[in-house]
Amino acid sequence: MSTATLPQPTATLDQLELNYPGQAPVLRGLSWQLLPGQVVGLLGRNGAGKTTLLEALLGLREPQAGQVRLFGQAAAEIDDATRARIGYVPQQSDLFEGFTPAQLLSYFKSFYPRWNEAKVEGLMSRWDIARDKPIAKLSGGQQQRLSIIRALAHEPDLLVLDEPVASLDPAGRRDFLRELVDQVLDRGTTVVFSTHILSDLERVAFNLAFLQAGRIAVQAPLDELIEQVRSVQGSAAEVQALTQACGAQVLRSHALDGGQERRLIRLPADAAAATAALDERLQAVNLEDLFMELT
Repeated sequence: MSTATLPQPTATLDQLELNYPGQAPVLRGLSWQLLPGQVVGLLGRNGAGKTTLLEALLGLREPQAGQVRLFGQAAAEIDDATRARIGYVPQQSDLFEGFTPAQLLSYFKSFYPRWNEAKVEGLMSRWDIARDKPIAKLSGGQQQRLSIIRALAHEPDLLVLDEPVASLDPAGRRDFLRELVDQVLDRGTTVVFSTHILSDLERVAFNLAFLQAGRIAVQAPLDELIEQVRSVQGSAAEVQALTQACGAQVLRSHALDGGQERRLIRLPADAAAATAALDERLQAVNLEDLFMELT
């Protein structure tokens, strides 16, 4: 009997350690893997290190220890062909403000053999960006859209976006998120984006990764987390007994007054629905609950 071949990871991060002088460590033995076709929403509190993690993923920031590989190559030493497979939208726009959008896109087109001019023209028209207006005179939302177009134009196999929708209105965010989904469905692109807008994650992030204390605390498909994760509260002994009886994984634990305890637990996939239905002490959680507990 033949076995299915697992896809080569788009990115592998192994035991990353990264800190800044005089500050607490940002990444602490962080390991993470991204696969082709995944859309991963990266969640973390302000200052948790999301931008640092994304920069380390792309080889833009060198860790003190550990290794990052992109498409099988060391991130700090990728060749031009591999670099052309990556799209990046940083949190702070790095557009050349003295250029017009037409000049900017023409400049970047020269670096990418897979540049899709039809996609560029379609998005420029749909998002109503003037081609010949100085970038410095575009609104913040238009500049962010232009940065996204630049990252999508060469049809990358890995697309990394750091707070990509912060300057967009709700209609602009929905349009952008549809574009992301189409990119994944059409090409199997791996997409990683950080955002603080939880409703956007519910629309498109098939996987969520929670950054806490310098590590990825949990990564899993959103629907699995909603189905399997429960909150339980009671005496410490009762909570422990229930956790063991369910065969559950403890994600977070909080000691409360009077010997009480609250736990966030993840039920086994094959028993999640049945177990949750049988015990009313297991309370369902939503995405906001997960964010508050896991970041």
